[in-house]
Amino acid sequence: MFRRKDDILLKSAFEEFFPDLLRFYYPDADAVFDMRRGFEFLDKELAELFPEPERQGGSRFVDLLAKAYLNTGEEEWILVHIEIQKTTDKNFTHRMLQYWYRIYDRYRVDITALAVFTGDKKQKCPARFHKSFMGTQITYEYNVYHILSHTEQELLAMNNPFALIVLAAQKALLTGKIPEDELAQHRLTVARALIQSKKYNHEHIARFLFFLKNFVYIENKEINRNFDKEVDKLTGKKETMGIIETIKKIEREEAFEKGIERGIEKGAQQKSYEFVKNLLSNTNFTIAKVASLANVTEAFVKKVQTSMQKKK
Repeated sequence: MFRRKDDILLKSAFEEFFPDLLRFYYPDADAVFDMRRGFEFLDKELAELFPEPERQGGSRFVDLLAKAYLNTGEEEWILVHIEIQKTTDKNFTHRMLQYWYRIYDRYRVDITALAVFTGDKKQKCPARFHKSFMGTQITYEYNVYHILSHTEQELLAMNNPFALIVLAAQKALLTGKIPEDELAQHRLTVARALIQSKKYNHEHIARFLFFLKNFVYIENKEINRNFDKEVDKLTGKKETMGIIETIKKIEREEAFEKGIERGIEKGAQQKSYEFVKNLLSNTNFTIAKVASLANVTEAFVKKVQTSMQKKK
């Protein structure tokens, strides 16, 4: 079953592990980008450049625009545009061109673009837009990557946490196609790889488990409890503090969403409050990211944050 929150979770993971994403796709990333200066995500600016979906009442394509500094020693920066594409879209290449020229027209800096395809094996991965008429032509080419480009063994062998995000995306494709207990084993494979590598601290593991259990989603509560127990064994119960409670509240949020779909809206604000409170307590997500995940306004998140501080 397709869940609308999946794309938001994946984008959130892309942002959370953005330096590792760059290292995953661009082998010379550390030589090109000044990782020490960090990255600035320009969601607001992107929405201003592409307001059409909102005007038409539709949903925005899942995209990411980041300001990155180069290792030139000067105040030089570029824009990294990433598009997450799950379904087939005949207008995709044209949209990629639109992104380029609108972004370039606004900032007049170099842009590197990457389209990440997250569909099944049959999904096409177009990498260029071309138009020609009576001696006038334009060709726009960009980077592409499909999550099935690497095998599970290849991804597990990589010294990069983003490879495990890709592996989680591969496992998510199995949802609804195999029994949930079998899907749970696939999900545990990803968690085990992260924990047993012993390369990541508590914060990295906590964030990743939060993403994994909600992205590779399983409804069966008993299966989820067994997952928690297995994670406890792997970590010695040192790394999962707060995670189990986080997941339980997320599951309640999923139940709330199902209620909304059936027209049951009673208690919506309280549910949103609990979800936002849980994210603020168990992650270091920005206010903007919490608002995006909880589907509430940033003002609402700030009110919850203030309420939590008063209770301390």
